[in-house]
Amino acid sequence: MSEKMRITDLAITIVEPSSTQWRVIQKQLNNIGVTQLERFSEGTTAIADLHKFKPDLVISSMHLPDMTGTELVQSMRNHEALEDIPFMLISSEDSDYFLEPIRQAGVIAILPKPFKIDDLTRALHSTLEFIEPETLDMKEIVIEDLAVLVVDDSLTARNHISKVLTNLGVENITKANDGKEAVDILNSNFFDLIVTDYNMPEMDGKELTKYVREQSQQKTIPILMVTSEATSTHLAGVKQAGVSALCDKPFEPKEVKSLIRQLLS
Repeated sequence: MSEKMRITDLAITIVEPSSTQWRVIQKQLNNIGVTQLERFSEGTTAIADLHKFKPDLVISSMHLPDMTGTELVQSMRNHEALEDIPFMLISSEDSDYFLEPIRQAGVIAILPKPFKIDDLTRALHSTLEFIEPETLDMKEIVIEDLAVLVVDDSLTARNHISKVLTNLGVENITKANDGKEAVDILNSNFFDLIVTDYNMPEMDGKELTKYVREQSQQKTIPILMVTSEATSTHLAGVKQAGVSALCDKPFEPKEVKSLIRQLLS
């Protein structure tokens, strides 16, 4: 049996135009024991190198000379060879205009500048969990037989959530672009779990949850909502609609595993 990967084994590509910020990130990673680091100042050169050498994690700033961090991760997600590389954003940007697409792209973490060493360490552990996941261990349920419906209007988010579920041992995954499509699928298929986004066109996560609880033939199915929605009023409405559990976006694979275990036990 091979030895499990450790944080100190991680090879990380860092895309950061500021020499000062690069040194800060480098020092903090070195303090944790991570020394396999390669830095790029621009997104274009970083992407070219990623095709030659695939790191375990990419850490990027939001604002680069030739593109944004959002465009960088979206470019990665659009290349089959790069789409599964974990991505972390470290940025002082606090505008939802820039951050929401990053959240939807499926990232390991979004850390502020300056960031706390504990948050960085937690994000690196999430990276390890994504790279070398442990399947769900549940005595009464055969994970491979679980039927899960993933609902998200973002293709990259759907793929990221599906990848996390696959890593946990789930094999039967159906995807829907939004709540309306999910309703059509639910009318002709039965599932053990629904994982849905909150913000979606046509029918959002709250409306989908309400439909499932009030009109579907699967009123008791567990619903896990993955959302970047921070407004307490909206979240209160979602809980009232009947969602089984809420998970932040970006989420930690370990957290998703724990929630699914609770919902299906």
